[in-house]
Amino acid sequence: MAERYLITKEAVAEGAAVPEKVQLKIARDATLAEEKQKAVAAAKKDAAEQREALKKRTQEYEKEYADHEKKLIDLRREAKVGSNFFVEPEAKLLFVIRIKGIIKMAPKPRKVLQLLRLRQLHNGVFLKVNKPILQMLKLVQPYVTYGYPSLKTVKELVYKRGFAKVNKQRIPISDNSIISTKLGEKGLYGMEDLIHEIYTVGPHFKQASNFLWPFKLSAPRGGFTCKRHGFCEMKGGDWGNREEEINELIGRMNEPPARPTEKRRGEARGG
Repeated sequence: MAERYLITKEAVAEGAAVPEKVQLKIARDATLAEEKQKAVAAAKKDAAEQREALKKRTQEYEKEYADHEKKLIDLRREAKVGSNFFVEPEAKLLFVIRIKGIIKMAPKPRKVLQLLRLRQLHNGVFLKVNKPILQMLKLVQPYVTYGYPSLKTVKELVYKRGFAKVNKQRIPISDNSIISTKLGEKGLYGMEDLIHEIYTVGPHFKQASNFLWPFKLSAPRGGFTCKRHGFCEMKGGDWGNREEEINELIGRMNEPPARPTEKRRGEARGG
């Protein structure tokens, strides 16, 4: 029984005759109050245990990230000392951002963008790197930009712009209980569990990614270069694969928009 449910208490004068029905009601309320007290105590105990377990797992995740980074640095140094080349490990995670609207768009790319959950301008989603996803990205390449997000980028996106999809509604992730209710059976009980599952592309990546509502990013600070051209073209543009350079773009799009008063102050100082 939840803590928010109210159980009324019957006030009976001392020495007064109490009807049988009222006595039954008082006994029932006393039983319910006792059950409620036990349920609330059990819920608090479970929450404390879950919080402690999440804290331990978070420390393990941080150690895992640090060990992986150290291993890559050691391999790069070893290759440099031996005058060899070090081949970077293939990326497993993509972050895709839609940079164009629906004007003059063919039906096929429009359908692919819907399948990728990129229904609005500046929407972003996490995707697993595999052959079907790469084939779909080829069909919509002039309308999206994508790359390989770093751990810092994944954390900032989830913490700053992360919203959950609960009963087809966009709900802010204000508590770990929202995650544990939806993904507890998959072993995900908090934000760090969710970030770890997404960044490492774990076995429950699909459920974790679908749990997150598509990210609604702001227009990038400083604007785009040229949406008509690809990022890898000689002229320089925006659409296509940016690889690690996507982190810089996400950083500019993840900032809160400047307030009008701040803009005016900046213009006044510049003038």
